[in-house]
Order: sequence, then structure tokens, then C-alpha cells
Amino acid sequence: MLKKIDHIGIAVTDMDVAIQKYSLLTGAEPSEKETVDAQMVETSFFPVGDVKLELLSGTEKDSPVSRFVEKKGPGIHHICFEVEDLDTTIKTLSAAGLTFIDLASNQGAGGTRVAFLHPKSTGGILFEFAEHPTDMK
Repeated sequence: MLKKIDHIGIAVTDMDVAIQKYSLLTGAEPSEKETVDAQMVETSFFPVGDVKLELLSGTEKDSPVSRFVEKKGPGIHHICFEVEDLDTTIKTLSAAGLTFIDLASNQGAGGTRVAFLHPKSTGGILFEFAEHPTDMK
């Protein structure tokens, strides 16, 4: 069901400062910043081998990422797995008793369809599942 770790989401307080730091750290150029209205975040990705680091900054004070940073401070926010079929993943994991934050998939960065498992189902870790558009596979 899981193809690979797609990315690790990192919540930041200042996107521009974080981009400078992660450019130095990774030696890589970031993707263009993208605002994902459905998630109320601004994102930028850094490639690191086969995995990406996704910087996340809330665009609204009540966004999940803004609340995360306010409560826990900047840091690792989630781990994302690439899946072939998001609907089947949601159905299979829900049937196994795991709880999703939202049973319907949402739009993610780069045109992906995404869904998040509630951290209470996974011992405190927020997992994201992403299905990439067909033309990106």
C-alpha cells in the first residue's frame, strides 16, 4: 500500500528565514513557494535523495500548522507516504480502526490528493498519505 516516504513536513515560523537555513543545510535549491488554500499553508520543498523536506508555514492564525507552532514550536510536523490509490488507503486503514482527520481527501501541494491520520491513532505522529497526479508518477 505504501510506495515510499514522500516527504517530512517541518513547521516553521518564518518561511523566508527557513528557506535560507535549509538551502545552506541541504545544499539544494527549494521549490517555488506554493500556497495551499485548503490546508491554510505556504510550502516549499527541498530534495534530499529520494525524500523531500517540506517547509510549512501557516497562512492563517487558526490553521493547523499555526496552531501546531503555537503549541509545540517549530519542528517536525508530519511524515508523508506516497500511495498509489488514496481512496483505497483511506478505506483500508479506516476499516482497521485507524481514524483520519477528514475521511475525504483534500488538495495538497503540487496537485496531490492528501489525507491525514489523526495522531491519536498512531501514538502521537501525524501521518499524511499523498497520491500524486498521474502525470507526476
